[in-house]
Amino acid sequence: MRWVWDATRRFPKRPHYELSELNDECERVVRDFLVERHGTATYPCSTNDLTVLLEREAADLDLFADLSGEGTAVEGVTYFEPGKKPRVAISADLSNDPRRENRLRTTLTHEFGHVHFHNFLWTVEAPTLALFDDAPRVVQAKCNRDSILHAGAVDWMEWQAAYVCGAVLMPARAVRVLVPSSIVSRPESPDSSAGATLIAKVQARFLVSADAARVRLIKLGYLTPSQNEVPLLG
Repeated sequence: MRWVWDATRRFPKRPHYELSELNDECERVVRDFLVERHGTATYPCSTNDLTVLLEREAADLDLFADLSGEGTAVEGVTYFEPGKKPRVAISADLSNDPRRENRLRTTLTHEFGHVHFHNFLWTVEAPTLALFDDAPRVVQAKCNRDSILHAGAVDWMEWQAAYVCGAVLMPARAVRVLVPSSIVSRPESPDSSAGATLIAKVQARFLVSADAARVRLIKLGYLTPSQNEVPLLG
């Protein structure tokens, strides 16, 4: 990790992570957690495991929050306060609907990205609080359904949390096992027969949506991005 100027002006400087750093740290955290909890690291991580993983690092996790007042389509919020662990709220709309379990899983891991990779900033770098959404001492990272997987490159906090979401659910080394050598040497289009087959394999192996599997495979370089894919910035 290195410090770079924060173009959003939230902080004087912000952390820049190489993709390998994000992948390695996420895999280490998940592996160690699963080994401690179950004696072995196997995938997919259960939704309960993902919940406990987030609970361990947050001060509080509310899985049945009313986020209707937080803005359009907001499904998760992380509340930061200097000197304290973050609090996390997940929309009850996700927790109450078994059909939306994949969305719940991506929201849990997205918020984990904020908690694990961003909370230290409230100690190291004093934020420019006026650019956040709340009163002076409590600031929020609001995550709507569009930013969970597809955060824009302009907002580095959301982009990093979106990347972490994929790296926790689909660790890079575990994904690599599923990728044919032909695709490793020459990435496929997501719309090709081979690309669609790989997406389906990753989707089934890690209990994620087809969209989440596609995004992860593009970010790992196994599928070719479309013109409107979000660029990498770390």
